[in-house]
Amino acid sequence: MPAARYRLILQPLFALLALGPCAVARADVVIVAVAANFAAPMQLIATAFEQETGHKAQLAFGATGKFQAQIMSAAPFQVLLAADSATPERLEQARLAVPGTRFTYAIGRLALWSARPGMVDGRPEVLKTGNFKHLAIANPKLAPYGAAAWQVLGRLGLQQSLEAKLVQGENIAQTWQFVASGNAELGFVALSQIMQDGQIAGGSVWLVPPSMHDALRQDAVLLNPGKGQAAALALLRYLQGDRARAMIRAHGYVL
Repeated sequence: MPAARYRLILQPLFALLALGPCAVARADVVIVAVAANFAAPMQLIATAFEQETGHKAQLAFGATGKFQAQIMSAAPFQVLLAADSATPERLEQARLAVPGTRFTYAIGRLALWSARPGMVDGRPEVLKTGNFKHLAIANPKLAPYGAAAWQVLGRLGLQQSLEAKLVQGENIAQTWQFVASGNAELGFVALSQIMQDGQIAGGSVWLVPPSMHDALRQDAVLLNPGKGQAAALALLRYLQGDRARAMIRAHGYVL
Protein backbone atom coordinates (compact mmCIF):
# COMPACT_ATOMS: atom_id res chain seq x y z
CA MET A 1 0.00 0.00 0.00
CA PRO A 2 1.42 3.44 -0.93
CA ALA A 3 2.54 5.69 1.92
CA ALA A 4 -0.10 8.28 0.97
CA ARG A 5 -2.81 5.67 1.47
CA TYR A 6 -1.50 4.87 4.96
CA ARG A 7 -1.70 8.56 5.80
CA LEU A 8 -5.28 8.72 4.51
CA ILE A 9 -6.30 6.00 6.98
CA LEU A 10 -4.08 6.78 9.97
CA GLN A 11 -4.15 10.55 10.22
CA PRO A 12 -7.94 10.82 10.82
CA LEU A 13 -7.70 7.97 13.29
CA PHE A 14 -5.01 9.76 15.29
CA ALA A 15 -7.12 12.91 15.27
CA LEU A 16 -10.14 11.00 16.58
CA LEU A 17 -8.14 9.42 19.37
CA ALA A 18 -7.03 12.87 20.49
CA LEU A 19 -10.57 14.24 20.63
CA GLY A 20 -12.07 12.29 23.47
CA PRO A 21 -12.04 9.40 25.92
CA CYS A 22 -12.27 5.76 24.93
CA ALA A 23 -15.64 4.91 23.46
CA VAL A 24 -16.17 1.97 25.81
CA ALA A 25 -16.57 4.30 28.79
CA ARG A 26 -20.36 4.07 28.52
CA ALA A 27 -22.99 3.12 26.00
CA ASP A 28 -24.42 6.03 24.03
CA VAL A 29 -26.33 6.90 20.84
CA VAL A 30 -24.79 8.55 17.79
CA ILE A 31 -27.02 10.28 15.23
CA VAL A 32 -25.70 9.59 11.73
CA ALA A 33 -26.61 11.13 8.37
CA VAL A 34 -25.91 8.44 5.76
CA ALA A 35 -25.82 8.83 1.97
CA ALA A 36 -28.66 6.78 0.49
CA ASN A 37 -26.33 4.57 -1.58
CA PHE A 38 -24.68 3.33 1.62
CA ALA A 39 -27.90 2.20 3.34
CA ALA A 40 -27.44 -1.56 3.00
CA PRO A 41 -23.88 -1.86 4.32
CA MET A 42 -24.46 0.78 7.00
CA GLN A 43 -27.41 -1.12 8.46
CA LEU A 44 -25.19 -4.17 8.84
CA ILE A 45 -22.34 -2.11 10.22
CA ALA A 46 -24.63 -0.43 12.75
CA THR A 47 -25.80 -3.81 14.05
CA ALA A 48 -22.25 -5.11 14.42
CA PHE A 49 -21.16 -1.81 15.98
CA GLU A 50 -23.84 -2.08 18.65
CA GLN A 51 -23.00 -5.73 19.35
CA GLU A 52 -19.30 -5.00 19.75
CA THR A 53 -19.32 -1.63 21.53
CA GLY A 54 -22.72 -1.31 23.17
CA HIS A 55 -23.22 2.02 21.40
CA LYS A 56 -26.24 2.47 19.14
CA ALA A 57 -26.21 4.27 15.78
CA GLN A 58 -29.41 6.13 14.91
CA LEU A 59 -29.39 6.29 11.10
CA ALA A 60 -31.01 8.73 8.68
CA PHE A 61 -30.68 8.07 4.94
CA GLY A 62 -30.95 10.63 2.18
CA ALA A 63 -29.30 12.79 -0.46
CA THR A 64 -25.96 14.29 0.50
CA GLY A 65 -27.00 17.72 -0.79
CA LYS A 66 -30.06 17.75 1.44
CA PHE A 67 -28.00 16.70 4.44
CA GLN A 68 -25.65 19.59 3.81
CA ALA A 69 -28.55 22.03 3.88
CA GLN A 70 -29.93 20.48 7.07
CA ILE A 71 -26.55 20.55 8.82
CA MET A 72 -26.12 24.21 7.87
CA SER A 73 -29.53 24.79 9.46
CA ALA A 74 -28.35 23.24 12.75
CA ALA A 75 -29.64 19.69 12.33
CA PRO A 76 -28.36 17.59 15.27
CA PHE A 77 -26.41 15.02 13.22
CA GLN A 78 -23.16 14.01 14.88
CA VAL A 79 -21.56 12.12 11.99
CA LEU A 80 -21.96 12.50 8.23
CA LEU A 81 -21.26 9.66 5.79
CA ALA A 82 -21.45 11.54 2.51
CA ALA A 83 -21.64 10.27 -1.06
CA ASP A 84 -18.81 12.59 -2.03
CA SER A 85 -15.72 14.25 -0.62
CA ALA A 86 -16.66 17.84 -1.41
CA THR A 87 -19.55 18.12 1.05
CA PRO A 88 -17.58 17.13 4.17
CA GLU A 89 -14.80 19.47 3.05
CA ARG A 90 -17.26 22.36 2.67
CA LEU A 91 -18.71 21.68 6.12
CA GLU A 92 -15.22 21.65 7.57
CA GLN A 93 -14.43 24.97 5.91
CA ALA A 94 -17.70 26.38 7.28
CA ARG A 95 -16.60 25.28 10.77
CA LEU A 96 -19.55 22.89 11.05
CA ALA A 97 -17.32 19.80 11.16
CA VAL A 98 -14.30 18.96 13.30
CA PRO A 99 -11.00 19.54 11.46
CA GLY A 100 -8.79 16.50 11.00
CA THR A 101 -11.57 13.91 11.29
CA ARG A 102 -12.45 13.58 7.60
CA PHE A 103 -11.48 10.34 5.81
CA THR A 104 -12.56 8.27 2.83
CA TYR A 105 -14.63 5.29 3.98
CA ALA A 106 -15.54 3.95 0.51
CA ILE A 107 -15.26 4.58 -3.22
CA GLY A 108 -18.51 3.84 -5.02
CA ARG A 109 -19.30 2.29 -8.38
CA LEU A 110 -22.04 3.40 -10.74
CA ALA A 111 -24.14 0.85 -12.64
CA LEU A 112 -26.74 1.04 -15.39
CA TRP A 113 -29.32 -1.50 -14.22
CA SER A 114 -32.62 -2.94 -15.34
CA ALA A 115 -34.78 -5.31 -13.34
CA ARG A 116 -35.45 -7.08 -16.66
CA PRO A 117 -32.94 -9.83 -17.54
CA GLY A 118 -31.30 -9.23 -20.91
CA MET A 119 -32.29 -5.60 -21.31
CA VAL A 120 -28.78 -4.34 -20.51
CA ASP A 121 -26.09 -6.41 -22.21
CA GLY A 122 -23.05 -5.38 -20.19
CA ARG A 123 -22.54 -2.38 -22.46
CA PRO A 124 -24.23 1.02 -22.91
CA GLU A 125 -25.82 0.01 -26.22
CA VAL A 126 -29.39 0.15 -24.89
CA LEU A 127 -28.91 3.84 -24.15
CA LYS A 128 -27.88 4.47 -27.74
CA THR A 129 -30.86 2.63 -29.23
CA GLY A 130 -33.34 4.52 -27.06
CA ASN A 131 -35.67 1.50 -26.96
CA PHE A 132 -37.19 2.40 -23.60
CA LYS A 133 -39.60 4.97 -22.19
CA HIS A 134 -37.89 6.03 -18.99
CA LEU A 135 -34.34 6.23 -17.68
CA ALA A 136 -34.00 6.91 -13.95
CA ILE A 137 -31.18 8.96 -12.46
CA ALA A 138 -30.76 10.66 -9.10
CA ASN A 139 -31.06 14.42 -9.01
CA PRO A 140 -27.62 15.62 -10.19
CA LYS A 141 -27.90 18.77 -8.07
CA LEU A 142 -28.39 16.85 -4.82
CA ALA A 143 -26.91 13.39 -5.32
CA PRO A 144 -23.30 12.70 -6.40
CA TYR A 145 -24.40 9.46 -8.10
CA GLY A 146 -26.85 11.51 -10.15
CA ALA A 147 -24.10 13.93 -11.11
CA ALA A 148 -21.94 10.98 -12.15
CA ALA A 149 -24.77 9.54 -14.26
CA TRP A 150 -25.21 12.88 -16.04
CA GLN A 151 -21.47 12.95 -16.75
CA VAL A 152 -21.69 9.47 -18.29
CA LEU A 153 -24.52 10.55 -20.58
CA GLY A 154 -22.36 13.50 -21.58
CA ARG A 155 -19.41 11.25 -22.37
CA LEU A 156 -21.71 9.12 -24.53
CA GLY A 157 -23.12 12.21 -26.28
CA LEU A 158 -26.64 11.33 -25.14
CA GLN A 159 -27.64 14.13 -22.75
CA GLN A 160 -29.78 15.99 -25.25
CA SER A 161 -31.36 12.97 -26.95
CA LEU A 162 -32.34 11.25 -23.68
CA GLU A 163 -33.29 14.25 -21.56
CA ALA A 164 -37.02 13.85 -22.30
CA LYS A 165 -36.89 10.24 -21.04
CA LEU A 166 -35.23 11.02 -17.72
CA VAL A 167 -37.04 10.56 -14.43
CA GLN A 168 -35.22 11.95 -11.43
CA GLY A 169 -35.15 10.46 -7.98
CA GLU A 170 -34.59 12.76 -5.04
CA ASN A 171 -31.75 10.44 -4.05
CA ILE A 172 -30.23 7.19 -5.27
CA ALA A 173 -32.59 5.12 -3.10
CA GLN A 174 -35.65 6.55 -4.84
CA THR A 175 -33.93 6.08 -8.20
CA TRP A 176 -33.42 2.38 -7.43
CA GLN A 177 -37.11 2.12 -6.48
CA PHE A 178 -38.15 3.54 -9.87
CA VAL A 179 -36.23 0.78 -11.63
CA ALA A 180 -37.03 -2.06 -9.22
CA SER A 181 -40.76 -1.31 -9.46
CA GLY A 182 -40.69 -1.17 -13.27
CA ASN A 183 -41.77 2.48 -13.40
CA ALA A 184 -38.51 3.03 -15.27
CA GLU A 185 -37.17 0.27 -17.51
CA LEU A 186 -33.60 1.08 -16.51
CA GLY A 187 -31.59 3.56 -14.50
CA PHE A 188 -28.23 4.53 -13.09
CA VAL A 189 -27.93 3.17 -9.56
CA ALA A 190 -25.18 2.46 -7.06
CA LEU A 191 -23.62 -0.97 -7.49
CA SER A 192 -24.12 -1.54 -3.76
CA GLN A 193 -27.91 -1.40 -4.24
CA ILE A 194 -27.96 -4.42 -6.54
CA MET A 195 -25.44 -6.53 -4.63
CA GLN A 196 -26.42 -9.40 -2.36
CA ASP A 197 -23.92 -11.74 -0.71
CA GLY A 198 -21.19 -10.30 -2.91
CA GLN A 199 -23.08 -10.98 -6.17
CA ILE A 200 -25.33 -8.92 -8.44
CA ALA A 201 -28.85 -9.97 -7.51
CA GLY A 202 -31.00 -10.26 -10.63
CA GLY A 203 -31.79 -8.15 -13.64
CA SER A 204 -29.17 -7.02 -16.14
CA VAL A 205 -26.38 -4.51 -15.73
CA TRP A 206 -23.56 -2.47 -17.24
CA LEU A 207 -20.85 -1.60 -14.73
CA VAL A 208 -19.85 1.91 -15.73
CA PRO A 209 -16.07 2.32 -16.07
CA PRO A 210 -14.90 4.72 -13.33
CA SER A 211 -13.00 6.71 -15.96
CA MET A 212 -16.33 7.94 -17.38
CA HIS A 213 -17.18 10.12 -14.38
CA ASP A 214 -15.65 11.87 -11.41
CA ALA A 215 -14.53 9.45 -8.72
CA LEU A 216 -17.30 8.60 -6.25
CA ARG A 217 -15.05 9.05 -3.25
CA GLN A 218 -17.22 8.99 -0.16
CA ASP A 219 -15.94 10.78 2.93
CA ALA A 220 -16.98 10.60 6.56
CA VAL A 221 -16.58 13.47 9.00
CA LEU A 222 -17.31 14.22 12.64
CA LEU A 223 -19.80 17.09 12.90
CA ASN A 224 -19.69 19.66 15.68
CA PRO A 225 -22.56 18.10 17.71
CA GLY A 226 -20.51 14.89 17.87
CA LYS A 227 -17.34 16.47 19.23
CA GLY A 228 -16.29 14.67 22.39
CA GLN A 229 -19.20 12.21 22.13
CA ALA A 230 -18.00 8.67 22.82
CA ALA A 231 -20.40 6.92 20.44
CA ALA A 232 -19.62 9.27 17.54
CA LEU A 233 -15.88 8.81 17.94
CA ALA A 234 -16.27 5.05 18.34
CA LEU A 235 -18.31 4.78 15.13
CA LEU A 236 -15.73 6.61 13.05
CA ARG A 237 -13.01 4.34 14.43
CA TYR A 238 -15.19 1.28 13.78
CA LEU A 239 -15.68 2.25 10.12
CA GLN A 240 -11.91 1.97 9.68
CA GLY A 241 -11.73 -1.48 11.24
CA ASP A 242 -11.44 -4.81 9.47
CA ARG A 243 -15.01 -6.02 10.07
CA ALA A 244 -16.64 -2.86 8.72
CA ARG A 245 -14.29 -2.73 5.75
CA ALA A 246 -15.15 -6.33 4.85
CA MET A 247 -18.87 -5.44 4.80
CA ILE A 248 -18.16 -2.40 2.66
CA ARG A 249 -16.20 -4.46 0.12
CA ALA A 250 -18.94 -7.08 0.00
CA HIS A 251 -21.34 -4.42 -1.29
CA GLY A 252 -19.18 -3.54 -4.28
CA TYR A 253 -17.25 -0.61 -2.92
CA VAL A 254 -13.54 -0.09 -3.42
CA LEU A 255 -11.28 0.67 -0.47
